[in-house]
Amino acid sequence: ALCIHCRRVAHRGPDAFRIESIPAFPDSCIGFHRLEIVDHVYGMQPLKIAAYPHLWLIYNGEIYNCAAVGDKYNFQYETHMDGEAILHLYARFGAETMARMLDGVFAFCVVDTKERQIHIGRDVFGVRPLFTLHEKGTLALCSEAKGLFDLPRRDARIHPFPPGHLQTFSVDADGRISSSELKRFLSIGGSDFTEVARIDQTDTAANIRLLLKEAVKKRLMADRRIGCLLSGGLDSSLIAALLVQCLREANCPYKVQTFSIGMEGSPDVAAARIMAKHLDTEHYEVSFTPQQGTEALRSVIRSLESFDITTIRASVGMYLVAQYVKTKTDTTVIFSGEGSDELCQGYIYFHKAPSAAEADAESRRLLQDLYLYDNLRADRTTAAHGLELRVPFLDKFFTSYFLSLPQEDRQPRNGIEKYLLRNAFAGTGLLPEEILWRPKEAFSDGVSSQKQSWFKLLQEGAADKISDEMLGSAGEKFSGVAPKTKEAYHFRSVFEEMYEGCGHLIPYYWMPKWTDATDPSARVLSHYK
Repeated sequence: ALCIHCRRVAHRGPDAFRIESIPAFPDSCIGFHRLEIVDHVYGMQPLKIAAYPHLWLIYNGEIYNCAAVGDKYNFQYETHMDGEAILHLYARFGAETMARMLDGVFAFCVVDTKERQIHIGRDVFGVRPLFTLHEKGTLALCSEAKGLFDLPRRDARIHPFPPGHLQTFSVDADGRISSSELKRFLSIGGSDFTEVARIDQTDTAANIRLLLKEAVKKRLMADRRIGCLLSGGLDSSLIAALLVQCLREANCPYKVQTFSIGMEGSPDVAAARIMAKHLDTEHYEVSFTPQQGTEALRSVIRSLESFDITTIRASVGMYLVAQYVKTKTDTTVIFSGEGSDELCQGYIYFHKAPSAAEADAESRRLLQDLYLYDNLRADRTTAAHGLELRVPFLDKFFTSYFLSLPQEDRQPRNGIEKYLLRNAFAGTGLLPEEILWRPKEAFSDGVSSQKQSWFKLLQEGAADKISDEMLGSAGEKFSGVAPKTKEAYHFRSVFEEMYEGCGHLIPYYWMPKWTDATDPSARVLSHYK
């Protein structure tokens, strides 16, 4: 039965599978699906090393400072796995300090059979997913909720583990598990960015360029081919340009493959074509029809484990382009511009913020909830096809520096969102001017044309399926947040077919603030260009 549950997330690690029991803890096991990125020989998990035979590690993610902490503390690594640093740091400093010292994206579980403890933790933005089920002396963990569904019974409560937190569980002599207090080991904006770069006290633009490039550079750690999603917007274009620059400096033997997707007339595809030519990448344009998009909806919702409107809209294009990358190319590691809109106040509605303080608070709220929305979308749509996503904008040092800047400087300026970020790269030649100053276009909007919006097509399709009477009874039919449109009702119905009773996984519908808009699409806002 446990193997069946493990197989539900086999797509995340298509290269190998292992399931093991832990002899010291009866009735326990660890299952792992591997996506080979580094150390093909010794990289299988659970990871155990001779120096600490009482420790077991299973984790998802990358630890970018593994070499740095190894050198600093003279760790004797036994593998080439970046995650081995977790075991050495835990053994030297304990769980909380270890988690705080990690520079990377991760969801980890350290099993200490000597102390009879289990420690789990997740990176500060929740880039890597983690779900838990803890009740009546049992504990189960998985990268996706679907692996825990029906375990041990259908009504058991599954929870997303909160980012930036650590929790310790104790195992008694009978194998029953009890938990200690959930602790936050790192807050958003709480990292010391002076650790990694020479910060100029007067040149903000230079610091932004330096820290973002460092964020890209450290993420080159891979034995598999690296590519980049390219929508032609500011964020993906900056990451693609810095990626190409860093790989050329590292004498990479291959051209970077870039990927755009859209329906006929998509502004994203046209802009991405300009950017790819500028960078001289091996560029692929993926096209899909409205029918192909709607046919993918059920698979997308199954992968996402979400019924949020804007998450699903944006996920269809990303799911289809990831599918293309997996089946048509040899790229396995994918860079993306996720996180910039939340960090740099890139959403159109930030133009309407009443004050700099309120804009800052909203930016931080969005970053705190990324794991429920955009990070969830980015992870599930790529992992569904056995790809690994890397997101430099959510580097803990870059984000900490950016959030340390004056609130007023981070607001839209002169009618232009993300002005501070754009201006930092102005005059560098890294991006063509038309791309550097291209207005914000939501991914779910940019894949469609101005004449035929993707969200309009979805709304029309839902109107044919959902009656007024059905929508009127939505509050009685669904627990938690109730759908208020026919499109939302349709998405929630499909979600409930697959994950009945799990409506609590999404606490609210993502919507723009400071506006009376009733739809999350940027195209319904008055500022839309």
